[in-house]
Amino acid sequence: MNHETMTLILSNVLFIFGFLGIYQLKHWLADYPFQNEYMLQKFKPDWGFFTPLLAHCGMHALFTFIITIVALYGIEGGVIFAISLALLDVVAHFCMDRIKAGPKYLGRFKPLTAETYPTATDKQKKGNQYFWWSLGIDQGFHHVTHYVIIFLLWAKVWGFWEFIWAL
Repeated sequence: MNHETMTLILSNVLFIFGFLGIYQLKHWLADYPFQNEYMLQKFKPDWGFFTPLLAHCGMHALFTFIITIVALYGIEGGVIFAISLALLDVVAHFCMDRIKAGPKYLGRFKPLTAETYPTATDKQKKGNQYFWWSLGIDQGFHHVTHYVIIFLLWAKVWGFWEFIWAL
């Protein structure tokens, strides 16, 4: 393999792994330090969940927009592409978080603490297990969403977007 090919491969690998790290940080920031008390009302059983959840998901979309607009600087159509990726993030995050938090959906399962577990009923223990499974499903879904965003961003930055679109 020649030097030019190795450089291209390494550049692609660094791009992908760099953005995987950036999106891990983005997800942590939007889910923890930047998620405020108002946004935690996304667990409400009635339609009161809507705007708090939208605000939370909007934070994810804002981070995605900032990350992608920087990555797409100087690339034709970059602003529209960054907006599109942010919209993908907000819609995917909104749908998954509602399924996770909605009391009629996965939100009906509650975690147990070390203090409550020994005296919990079998039903509560099963609910605890389902809570952790649903949290894993939620986080896995968000990671896959980020993988899709990173792949689409890579395709746009490296000039493969038109090729992929033609498939």
